[in-house]
Amino acid sequence: MSLPPLTEPTFLILTALAETPQHGYAVIGDVQRISDGRVQLRAGTLYAVLDRLRTDGLIEVDREEVVQSRLRRYYRLTALGAQRLAEEAARLRHNADTAGDRLRRAGLLPEAGLA
Repeated sequence: MSLPPLTEPTFLILTALAETPQHGYAVIGDVQRISDGRVQLRAGTLYAVLDRLRTDGLIEVDREEVVQSRLRRYYRLTALGAQRLAEEAARLRHNADTAGDRLRRAGLLPEAGLA
């Protein structure tokens, strides 16, 4: 049985953590950059997703530090998280390629089109 697709915010959070460990507010900014401003996470939403991803074993705490008397927790992708992100990226790529192929065959997208 295959896993359900990741939501876009979850996909983008995992993508943000793929390159380097980050703390929550850095993830919020990175997700906004990755999505060209389309996805703007709120802190409450982010931390709920981070908790779920930790429970699922897709991310883990990398380190913690105190900054201006506040705890800053850095998260990193686990091997399982990297595998799940790669699988989801492949699924999305396949769907986008299929859509592009069908649009081209229908004459609705030029050969050098978007997909």
